[in-house]
Amino acid sequence: MTGMQISDDAEFLGTHEVHGCEVDERVVLEARGVTKSYHLEGVDVEALRGVDLQVCAGEMLAIMGPSGSGKSTLMHIVGLLDHPTTGTVTVEGVDVSRMEPNELAAVRNKRIGFVFQAFNLLPRTAAISNVELPLVYAGVPGSKRGSIAREALERVGLGDRLNHFSSQLSGGQQQRVAIARALVTEPSIVLADEPTGNLDSRSGVEVMAILQDLNDQGITVVLVTHDANVARHAKRVVHVMDGLVVREELVDDRIDARVERAVVAEPQLGGAISGAGSSPGIPAEGETETSGGVGA
Repeated sequence: MTGMQISDDAEFLGTHEVHGCEVDERVVLEARGVTKSYHLEGVDVEALRGVDLQVCAGEMLAIMGPSGSGKSTLMHIVGLLDHPTTGTVTVEGVDVSRMEPNELAAVRNKRIGFVFQAFNLLPRTAAISNVELPLVYAGVPGSKRGSIAREALERVGLGDRLNHFSSQLSGGQQQRVAIARALVTEPSIVLADEPTGNLDSRSGVEVMAILQDLNDQGITVVLVTHDANVARHAKRVVHVMDGLVVREELVDDRIDARVERAVVAEPQLGGAISGAGSSPGIPAEGETETSGGVGA
C-alpha cells in the first residue's frame, strides 16, 4: 500500500483501491442498489442512481463529493432519516428499508448518533438540556437524564458549560455539545454531516480529534464532506459523484488531528475526550465568550 496524496482538484493519487468491507469484517450499515428520486416542479430528479455501500464495524469512513453529488442524501438514507425509492438498507443485518417511521425512530435512537453542520441545538436551552433530549425520546427516567447528559458533556471537555445557552458558546463549543448529544444514548455508529463546515480551522481540528478519539474507542464514524483535507482524517474514503459511488480507497497517510491539536494548541482549545471533568483552559462559568470565537 502506498502513501496518499491529494491534489488541488481533490483527486486521490497513489492509494489502494478497495470495495466494501473485508470478508472478516462485520458490516454494520449497508446499502444495496439504493436509488432516490424526487419530483420537483414537474421534474423527476435522481439524487441517487443505484448505490452500493458497506460500512464496517469500528471503521472511520468518509463519504466525499462535491455539492449536489448525492452524498448527503446517501447519509440521510443510511442514517434512517429517509426511505430509498428502490433498493435496500440494512443496519446490523436487519433490513430497515420499509420500516414504519416509529420503527425507524427506535432503531435510530438506539444505534445511531447524528452530528450536523448547523449544530441543530435549541438556542434558548442550556447545553445539558440539549444533550438530554435524545434520552427523553428514549424513555430514560428524568432522575437519570441529568447525570448521563453531564457525563457526555464532560467527555467532550464541556463540564463547565453545562448551563450555558447556545448563544453563549463558540461555534466549536456548540459542535461539541452536538457531539455529546449524539453520544448520550451510547450509539454504535456516529454519522457526521460536514461537521467542520461552520467552524474556524482551530475548532475544526478539535472536532476532528474528538471524532478520531471516539473511533479509537470502537465507535463507527461516518463523515460526509466535500473537503479532501477532512476526508484524510478517515481510514477509508468513498467518492460520490452524480448519484453514484465512483471510487473507494483506503487512506494510508491519515491526518491525526490529535497531533494537529498539540501543534496548534491554545488555552481555550482544551483537551481530548476524557472520562470525566472539564478540559483545562476552557473559560469558567461566568466568563464572557462571544459566539463564533476561536474555541472548539
